[in-house]
Amino acid sequence: MIRPHILRRGLATASDLARPYNIKVGKVQGSVNGLVGAIGNTPLIRLSRLSEDTGCEIYGKAEFMNPGGSVKDRAALYVVKDAEEKGLLKPGGTVIEGTAGNTGIGLAHVCRSKGYNLVIYMPNTQSQGKIDLLRLLGATVYPVPAVAYENPQNYNHLAKQHALTTPNSVWTNQFDNPANRLAHIETTGPEIWSQLGGKVDGFVCATGTGGTLAGITRYLKEASDGATECWLADPPGSVLHSYIQSGGKLTERSGGSITEGIGQGRVTDNLTTEINLISNSLSIADEKSIEMVYRLLDEEGLYMGASTALNVVAAKEMAEKLGPGKTVVTVLCDGAYRYAERLFSRKWLEEKKLLEAVPEKLMRYIVLP
Repeated sequence: MIRPHILRRGLATASDLARPYNIKVGKVQGSVNGLVGAIGNTPLIRLSRLSEDTGCEIYGKAEFMNPGGSVKDRAALYVVKDAEEKGLLKPGGTVIEGTAGNTGIGLAHVCRSKGYNLVIYMPNTQSQGKIDLLRLLGATVYPVPAVAYENPQNYNHLAKQHALTTPNSVWTNQFDNPANRLAHIETTGPEIWSQLGGKVDGFVCATGTGGTLAGITRYLKEASDGATECWLADPPGSVLHSYIQSGGKLTERSGGSITEGIGQGRVTDNLTTEINLISNSLSIADEKSIEMVYRLLDEEGLYMGASTALNVVAAKEMAEKLGPGKTVVTVLCDGAYRYAERLFSRKWLEEKKLLEAVPEKLMRYIVLP
């Protein structure tokens, strides 16, 4: 109980009220103005088992805790704010985007909170759960055949064309809109640096639009005077690993991955400015990503998607290469809720020839037929 004389004198603070119960209340846990105010300020989670295994401190930025459920909430907010500030988007207007899923979900939340309409073009290879959720959130969704960026029927080009014929609309162009990158220079990067007191030896993550990797890399490189190592993680079928390893030679994209929303066949405008700050890259096989999906669930209690699992594999490998005592950070992009019908399905794992990637002792988590 709070002492009566403290209450009488009006001296009780929020800290005083919490202390008798030994409750620690972080400053970021205060009230915010609407949904957009809740985007960002996510915690860093120490991955205990991997930290112990490597002798390093490995952390994941818990972006699945954003209100839209993924790291893409940050970019969604910034591209909409950018359009508003430039006078391109008026009240009641329409936001149009080409997205593989999570940016669309972030945009759907932001647009609903701000009163805008939303039209999404996406490859028809994306999970049905993402498509259903977008529609549930009020978006108009056009799943289209997945074709190369050079093809005029690519979902990004179709989104752009739709905007040209729609009054009071804006194509937010997430892949080449620098507002995407700016979101992470102004928020994610500073949060990581502050949360670890400036001790960040390495940062690694995969990239789709390039915004997260480029923005965080830019901030950490400047904050550390270049000391923080920043690496790229790449899934099968993407060209960015070979681009970095070859010193800037683009190869034709071939193959594919079970991961969604990451990997790329070109260097986007968001990534171009910072690509030379990325000193190394790691190619992560789908087998490793699938194994880590199950390890994270079993060892850390984290129910994560395959893209997050790929990032964590990369963080582990980066830690092993940097050596004991280092602090490595990656991004926990989103949870497994939108992918459960695939990642935990025996039939799907067998079809993808990935069943054997799941350790025998973790087979009990394969609960779907």
